[in-house]
Amino acid sequence: MRVLVITNDSTVFLSERVCSAKDIFGGRVTEVKNFCNRLSKICDVSFGIISGRFGFVPGEYTIMRYDNITDTPEAYHELQQRKDYASVINSVSRPFDRILVFVPKAMMAILLDNDAFPRKVISVTDQVFREHFTMNGWSWYRRSGARIGKENADMIFNEIKAAAKESANADRISAAHP
Repeated sequence: MRVLVITNDSTVFLSERVCSAKDIFGGRVTEVKNFCNRLSKICDVSFGIISGRFGFVPGEYTIMRYDNITDTPEAYHELQQRKDYASVINSVSRPFDRILVFVPKAMMAILLDNDAFPRKVISVTDQVFREHFTMNGWSWYRRSGARIGKENADMIFNEIKAAAKESANADRISAAHP
């Protein structure tokens, strides 16, 4: 099972030097990185960041520190107009089985309004999106914490673990009955 985890940048930089996007941010991004490490024990995990300077970048991309962190709804909209991160996410996420999204409410609205998700989404987000997620058969968790929250992390981990097991069983059955 392949999972793409998406979050947005932080005002906390861990390095003044050029380094990977996943390693340059601290703060709230740390919780998401730790969760990715936990998930990597049960599935293939890729990590991406919506960056105020570069738009959406995979975690392994090398970037440099910058000053224009997006931290307001207006900044999220301006970044979407400038970098079209929603379309990039739509394209990049197609090969993944699940997309986990941990972004602020206004950024989630932009992603949904721009059809950024071609696959099943799991997200910790605002209550306002609950009905949309339910109608699409996606998983919605109430935001409690910086990005994920411990209880949500445990529930999402178990959901991914069950889906990975189901996927592995389906692959075994397909291999046995060509």
